Amino acid sequence: MYTQAELDEYMAEIRQQVCSCCIDRPPGGPPCAPHGKQCGIELHLAEIVEVAHATRSRVMDPYIERFHCDVCAHCANRETSQCPCPLDPLLLLAIEAIETVDERHGRGSPAGTAEFDLWEPLVGQQ
Repeated sequence: MYTQAELDEYMAEIRQQVCSCCIDRPPGGPPCAPHGKQCGIELHLAEIVEVAHATRSRVMDPYIERFHCDVCAHCANRETSQCPCPLDPLLLLAIEAIETVDERHGRGSPAGTAEFDLWEPLVGQQ
């Protein structure tokens, strides 16, 4: 469980690193909800932080799988016109933003994922 202050800090970092890259961000957003856009980050911040903390990998696949199982499977936007949300392709940036906050507080990366090796899943698949 996270305190509201912790969630606020994660949200501020995500807005800086992730929302600035979001192609679905409405004019005037973030926050997006007041502008009629149901943002996956705004809806599920605590769950996204938990995915980042509970997953241990230097590649993204386990994070994506856990995100889909723990967040997407229970999302109110599932099977609506707002699914998939832009967080799906921006998940790497969100994980990095969460790790930035953790490192700022000396918690470091629980998974040792400070630098993802995005090519690792391709090794041996030639």
